[in-house]
Amino acid sequence: MKRFMLVCVAALSIAGAAPLRASSDLSQAARAKIEDDLYRKLTPMVGVFDYVAFKLDGDGTVTLLGQVREESFKQRAEAETKKAEGVKQVRNQIEVLPPSKTDEQLRQSLYQAIYDQKAFSRYKQQPTPPIHIVVRNGSVVLEGMVANRQEYAQVNSAVKSVSSAGSVKNNLHVDQEG
Repeated sequence: MKRFMLVCVAALSIAGAAPLRASSDLSQAARAKIEDDLYRKLTPMVGVFDYVAFKLDGDGTVTLLGQVREESFKQRAEAETKKAEGVKQVRNQIEVLPPSKTDEQLRQSLYQAIYDQKAFSRYKQQPTPPIHIVVRNGSVVLEGMVANRQEYAQVNSAVKSVSSAGSVKNNLHVDQEG
């Protein structure tokens, strides 16, 4: 379950990681240690309406990516990343979403449509729910993880039930085929 929760934070770290090439590059053990440290530092910070991922290069450079609602969160994520042993440099490319009452109302409506379903109630109890709802100017991006195809379909149905949602991009990953 721990891995299930962390995949949403590290989706880009695995997919975008540069292959190890030279002797100055990080060893697999060093890379794994840095990634684990970053998971522990960043995961508790990420709320349901924020999304943060990272890319770890072979030279120890970490690029932070994603969208958050507050500038202070972006700065805290960078500060925590710099504390990770083995990190040489941090490039903070996290976008701070513009404040908007309409977007906030849409976030709340989407949250209720998704997490008030009986199948998803167990996720509401988790400190970092696995489905992240990012809204910018009425456009919705879903990030994170669901357990199976049925949950994926339920999320799509729930989002479609919210009439105020503009375009929707569903980037959810299915943890296991089912």
